[in-house]
Amino acid sequence: MIYRFSSNYKLFNINKEASDSYFCISINSKENILLLEHPKLIDIKTSNNVLNKKPLVNIEPTFSQINEQNKNFNNSYKFDKKNKNHLEQPDNLEIKKNKVRLKKKIRHKRSLGSDDIFINNNNGLLDEESLNNDLIKPHKFSKQKKKNKLRQDVVDSNLSNISDQAILNNNEDTDVCRSITIDRPLTVQELAIKLQIPETEIITRLFLKGISVTINQVLDISIATEIAINYNFQVSNIEFNDIANIKDHITNTSSSQAVKRPPIITVFGHVDHGKTTLLDAIRRTNLVKKEIGGITQAISGYEVEWLYESSYEKLVFLDTPGHEAFSAMRLRGAQVADIALLVLAADDDLKPQSIEAIKYILNLKLPYIVVINKIDKKNINVLKIKEELAQFDILDADWGGNVHIVEVSALTGQNINQLLSTICLLAELQELRSDPNQLAIGTILEAHLDKQKGIIANVIVQNGSLKLGNLIVSGDIEGKVKVIVNSIGVKIKEALPSSIVEIWGFSSIPQAGASFQVVKDDKEAKKYIKNITNDNDYHYDFSKMLNTRITADSYSNKSQLKQLNVILKTDTQGSIEAIIYAFSRIPQEKVQINILSASSGIISNTDVQLASTTSSLIIGFNVNISSNIRNFLKKSCVTFFNFSVIYDLLDHVKCYMLDLVDPEYNKVIIGRATVQTVFYINKGSVAGCFVDSGKLKKLSHITVYRDKTIVYDGILKSLKRIKEDVEEVMYGSECGVMCDDYQMWKKQDIIESYELSPKEKVL
Repeated sequence: MIYRFSSNYKLFNINKEASDSYFCISINSKENILLLEHPKLIDIKTSNNVLNKKPLVNIEPTFSQINEQNKNFNNSYKFDKKNKNHLEQPDNLEIKKNKVRLKKKIRHKRSLGSDDIFINNNNGLLDEESLNNDLIKPHKFSKQKKKNKLRQDVVDSNLSNISDQAILNNNEDTDVCRSITIDRPLTVQELAIKLQIPETEIITRLFLKGISVTINQVLDISIATEIAINYNFQVSNIEFNDIANIKDHITNTSSSQAVKRPPIITVFGHVDHGKTTLLDAIRRTNLVKKEIGGITQAISGYEVEWLYESSYEKLVFLDTPGHEAFSAMRLRGAQVADIALLVLAADDDLKPQSIEAIKYILNLKLPYIVVINKIDKKNINVLKIKEELAQFDILDADWGGNVHIVEVSALTGQNINQLLSTICLLAELQELRSDPNQLAIGTILEAHLDKQKGIIANVIVQNGSLKLGNLIVSGDIEGKVKVIVNSIGVKIKEALPSSIVEIWGFSSIPQAGASFQVVKDDKEAKKYIKNITNDNDYHYDFSKMLNTRITADSYSNKSQLKQLNVILKTDTQGSIEAIIYAFSRIPQEKVQINILSASSGIISNTDVQLASTTSSLIIGFNVNISSNIRNFLKKSCVTFFNFSVIYDLLDHVKCYMLDLVDPEYNKVIIGRATVQTVFYINKGSVAGCFVDSGKLKKLSHITVYRDKTIVYDGILKSLKRIKEDVEEVMYGSECGVMCDDYQMWKKQDIIESYELSPKEKVL
């Protein structure tokens, strides 16, 4: 029997001999019946004395006896419940006290300690596996504790799955590198999900390197890449395969009603290589004069009709910026392109943005045409450009390759017709088709907030037809199409496939580069939004590229790192991406840019108040400012700058950051002297010196060495020659040196005189 519970149970002998079975029942009616199959009676105790003590008896009842006893026991138990007061011993006050105490205090759990003794018929003591779990009642959690327990179970399960996956991955062949994409700063949690390892493992690894981080802190691309390489990952910057899969999903259709659609041609190239001038020649317009600063700073779309083989073919062109900061726009252009035009200047080499475009084209396997522009100029070298292209396996047909290389002049119009014919031929070989009867699917090229029109999104319809009144969703944003404006500014009722249009009607500004989809009703829209919000990679705060990110340099200089708080207001969403990307390319080992707010639209009173509270700098890019806001800026003493060219904006921010950098100096030795003797006067002590090299200069910095040990570093206050004050003493002369805060001169001390030359400030 159980010693601990012996006071709570009664022993029933159902008119049988000692060899028969014994049953235990709790005095408290809420307790379960304990049935021992092969019991051995050891002892029965109460809380104050031993009621009975018998020698150990072997009891081996048969199954039939047990079943019969169960029936008799159940009948007797029913009788006992009615007459339980008669069964109790009236003179045993201790049992009554225990009974009252048990009624007052309900025990939620029965714990079995080491003092509880169980006897097994075979082995004597029972092990833990043989215990009946029904004896132990589970602990009753409160509702909040249950929620916390469930949440913790889910977390433990996820960590277990990640750990199991990591173990499986580690068991794989170590020579095989797994591929991963790290194209932006990541939090510790996001990196752990990508690498499929626990977050604590990353935190521990960084801690051992002297970098203390939390699970929500952002790691710089370099640190995240280093961690991934340590786990045998092959790191790339752009997930080209995913982009290609998205593009195929949007543009390909197997519908029987599919018809031929116009090609989408994206123009790539470095700054000032003539992309926009080439489009001018194709469209016979003059877009260059409309561009601020003479450069393209936003992605633009144009539609052209060209007579090809007795019929007019519609061609859709996308002009992408060539500045380094607009890499996200170029990537979006590659994502939606059917044909790529790589524009190179005949009088220049391959530039970084041209090489970037080549990587996009080759990795996405886009059909492309190389356009060598400016052949009308003197001192051009087309052969050199073709040799540089050959390094990327881009060979002209004349050199045994299969790439179309067309030499044109955008200014004179030379070979423009040949270029358009080549584009039409390449589009015909692709057999581009789409179903105009389907619901529209496409990509958001750009989005911004207009004060009069509301939220405007520039989109490209890649499949299906977009109509007025359609319900449209992009990411977690939905809306209803109110107005459709085509590329020439005319309002239309329907946009067919491969159309670049401007739509009004989104409830908030959609993310540039995100796909959009027309849905039938609100139910389908909510389902789409629910699915997209589960994607962790969809919502990305671009300020993570700058704010609170952990870098090796910034962490080592954390105490000296200064912050430049910035509130950014731009004309479009794409401009926000470009400017923040450009900011991230600026070295920030000494001054870190902290983006407090980045949004498109006009500057509001809230922005000014935030800047005043946080001592921030407001930077505007192609935004209009009302007179009321200008007055409010002056009253609030908030620094504000507005720019229309990204070059000017970046240069100004760099200058502003340089002003915050503490000055640094170079030590320039100008002379050296040796102490010959020491004179003591009322004002202190004077060192009689001989100038060994260079010169000693009054109010210059000096360092005093004694046996190659520095004993003083300060300012030379007084310099005399033959009792006269002088400004400097040249080589080979004797002089007297005196300092106000140093009197411990000794013979043979070496005096080294130097000046501090300010270093050029760098970030």
